[in-house]
This record gives sequence, structure tokens and C-alpha cells, in this order.
Amino acid sequence: MTLKWLAVVAATVSMTLWATGNVVTLVVNGGQLPMLVNLFVLTTAGTSVVLAVVAELHERLNDRISALTEFLVARLNEIENHTGDRNTGFVEGYLLSHGQEAAVVPFGRRGRGAAER
Repeated sequence: MTLKWLAVVAATVSMTLWATGNVVTLVVNGGQLPMLVNLFVLTTAGTSVVLAVVAELHERLNDRISALTEFLVARLNEIENHTGDRNTGFVEGYLLSHGQEAAVVPFGRRGRGAAER
């Protein structure tokens, strides 16, 4: 059972107990439950309702993030399939045009920074 539904059940049970307790006390004694009991039950119910709403919002946000992630993965796969690896073609073409003795060397450092002067 998820947190949201546990909070809904807790709020429902506490409100039912509160109403039942007050009705029984009213019928038997002509009064109501002590103020501390009423405040505790109402606080429990209110907290449970807030927790249920926050859990629902979290679930919706999680669903949206999952959908966005799936969309981005699909879009990136589509872009990758469309473009291919153009650097590989460039390097292969360079090597073919210069023969076997040509070597591909990575670029060196660009220059000295202010800290090295």
C-alpha cells in the first residue's frame, strides 16, 4: 500500500473515531470528548490529508519526469541514427588520402595560461 493510501486511510479512521467518540459521549453524558482528544484526532487527520496530497503530487511529478526521460532518450536515439558519426568518416578520409604513413595526432595544449607565465 502506498504512502498516499496509508495517509487517506489514517485520515478516514481518525475522523470516523472522532465523530463516533463525540456522538457516543454526547448521547451518554450529554457532553463531548476532552479538548485534548479532539485536537489530537483533528491534527492527525489534517496531517494525513496534507501527506496524501504531497504524496500524490510527488507521484505525478515522478510520472512526468519518467515521460520526459523516455522522450529525450527516444529523441537522442533518433538524432544519433540520423547523423551518424561524422568524425569517423573524416579521419578515415584523411588516412585514405595521405596513405598508410599518415598518423592522426591529437591536438596539443593550446598555450600557456596566466598562471604558467
